[in-house]
Amino acid sequence: MKRFRLASAVLLAGLVLPAVADAHTFGAHDAGFVHGFLHPVGGWDHLLAMVAVGLWAAQRGGAALWALPAAFVTAMIGGGLLGMAGIGLPAVELGIAGSVVALGALVAAQSRLSLPVSLAAVTLFALFHGHAHGAEMPEAAQPLLYGLGFALATALLHGAGVAVALSLRGVAREGKGGLVLRGLGAAIGLGGVALVTLA
Repeated sequence: MKRFRLASAVLLAGLVLPAVADAHTFGAHDAGFVHGFLHPVGGWDHLLAMVAVGLWAAQRGGAALWALPAAFVTAMIGGGLLGMAGIGLPAVELGIAGSVVALGALVAAQSRLSLPVSLAAVTLFALFHGHAHGAEMPEAAQPLLYGLGFALATALLHGAGVAVALSLRGVAREGKGGLVLRGLGAAIGLGGVALVTLA
């Protein structure tokens, strides 16, 4: 029950924090970090994909619990640098929307891909997400602070997904927690389908 409360608190903070941050005026020095932090939580495509990575990591357990989120954040920073430098990637928006579909499907199917294949998948997805973050950096933002902001927000969203998955495992009765987790994956995947149609 404590894990369930913790997961609820994390999700609530994720919903409330952007509104709180938006209600203040930040100087140019702070704008880089704040804009970077709000970018992943300000769009459903990024939010769903990053939570899904956490769900999948916790669902798999073992080394995947930390390796998948770490690979995503690392590759996303690389993609962000490409975006900041103006180096293009093909079909970024479609890649982002497709990542939501794929990650949701992986959770819904309780996928047990090998760890190297799983790491390759999240790395590819993260490059697209990071590129979008970097390319959409405000002109006044400081790149380092902006990058730190979106990396921290991403890690927190992964953590929220992990917390939800572990909470479901903790309150599971007759396997219902696993079914709810798979249902969340299916819902994320359907959200991704909607995003693909708009990409």
